[in-house]
Amino acid sequence: MRALPYFFQLSLTLLVATAAALLCEWLHTPIPWMLGPLLATACLSVSGAPTKSSGYLRNVGQWIIGAALGLYFTAEVGQLVLSLWWAILLGIVWALALGFGFGLWLQWRNAPFLPELSAKDMRATSYFAGAIGGASEMTLMADRHHARSDLVAASHSLRLVMVVICLPFAMQWFQAHFGLNVNSSLLPGPRILQWPGIFYLGLATLVGALMMVLIKRNNPWFMGPLLASMGLTLAGIQWTAIPPEMSNIAQLFIGISLGVRFKREFLRTAPQWLLSVAIGTVGMMLASVAFGWALALGTGLHPATLILGTSPGGIAEMAITAKVLELGAPVVTAFQVCRLMAVLLIVGPLYRRVAVPG
Repeated sequence: MRALPYFFQLSLTLLVATAAALLCEWLHTPIPWMLGPLLATACLSVSGAPTKSSGYLRNVGQWIIGAALGLYFTAEVGQLVLSLWWAILLGIVWALALGFGFGLWLQWRNAPFLPELSAKDMRATSYFAGAIGGASEMTLMADRHHARSDLVAASHSLRLVMVVICLPFAMQWFQAHFGLNVNSSLLPGPRILQWPGIFYLGLATLVGALMMVLIKRNNPWFMGPLLASMGLTLAGIQWTAIPPEMSNIAQLFIGISLGVRFKREFLRTAPQWLLSVAIGTVGMMLASVAFGWALALGTGLHPATLILGTSPGGIAEMAITAKVLELGAPVVTAFQVCRLMAVLLIVGPLYRRVAVPG
């Protein structure tokens, strides 16, 4: 009996999210199948409506997007990404510095408003809230260091959603006024849906996901299919394309999973903290635009590609933006994946070296 209300709420959420996606598509907004569901479910959640997301559907969404992005990595694209190793390294250093600066900003702005936190706990809270990495991983690290994990989770949720909303609209505006002519070689290899190729690709990427789950890697349902699909494409195996309808459904599932984070209680979570996160996120986006543009001058790639690649957003969300708007998805994916891996490896040890008082 308990499953019925949950299923009913999930069905309503899916229905509303689909209607919002179709409305955004009609309005010609960027990435309508992710932004529409995200905004609709976020508004409903904040208003107190019983929205629901399914972890299984989110995993399916990440599985499809990971597999689709892997199809971009032809041999030519692989050589291009390898030649950009120095730019990817700079992007990692930039992300670490940006996150550290964001954390200092949060600490400076909020220490007077959170007197219940000791200096050490405040530093841990602001440090992990500012890090440009996976939200769940940063929240777990914060909890281990006795930080306010709720503030850390709120910071990452708000930052991610702000970036996901602002950057696609900015890219669409820039495209309409100045054009975005990105290298056509950065488009995916296979262009046509083929059977049984789609079955083979689905099976191979499912194995990749399950292997990542088995060895307990981060984002297994995105990283596993991405690596499996990437390996096949680099090897010259191009079974099929992934149809736009599947990609749209995947974006819808991911958009819902982002939107439902914003419950009514979210707005009650230290308003001063949320305001400082919002201001800091705007500053980080502007700084990343400048950094991405400068990096583009050294690489010869389009600034839009490197702005997305170095932006303080999430892998799947930035890769979806690049994929839908055709802004060099493989380069964006490579930058974001390498950054996440480095941040997850470095942020913890770096905290113990530079952020712990005494």
